[in-house]
Amino acid sequence: MPEKPSVLFVCVHNAGRSQMAAGFLDSLAGDRVEVRSAGSEPAESINPVAVDAMAELGIDIAAERPEALTFDAVDASDVVVTMGCGDTCPVFPGKRYLDWELDDPAGRPLEQVRPVRDEIRRRIVGLLEELGVPARE
Repeated sequence: MPEKPSVLFVCVHNAGRSQMAAGFLDSLAGDRVEVRSAGSEPAESINPVAVDAMAELGIDIAAERPEALTFDAVDASDVVVTMGCGDTCPVFPGKRYLDWELDDPAGRPLEQVRPVRDEIRRRIVGLLEELGVPARE
C-alpha cells in the first residue's frame, strides 16, 4: 500500500451505503486516506435517512452529492469497495477489490438504516486496520 492509500466506495445510486462509508472513512482516518465514492447509476441527491443516521453519530454528509462512477476514479484508487453494483464496476489489474454485501437503505426508515450504518462502521474500522491506519475515535 502507498503511504497514503486511496479507497473508492461504489454502490448503485451513491446515495446511501457508499456515502455513509466515505463519511466514516473520512471521519476515522482524516487526511491519512484519500476517500472517493461513486455510483453506477447515481441518484439525484443523497438519501436523507442516510444523512440522519450519520448525523446521529456526529458525521455530517448532508453536503455530499452522488457522483458517477468513472474509470479514472477506479484507476486512481488502491482499494475499491463495491456494495451491490454487480457487473457495472470496472475491474483493473493490480487493484484490491472488496465486495461488501449490505442492505440498501433506500426507502427504509431510520430504524432499519441504523444497523446498516453500524455494520459499515465496523467494516471501515477493519479496513483501516488492514491498511495500517489507526482509526481516530
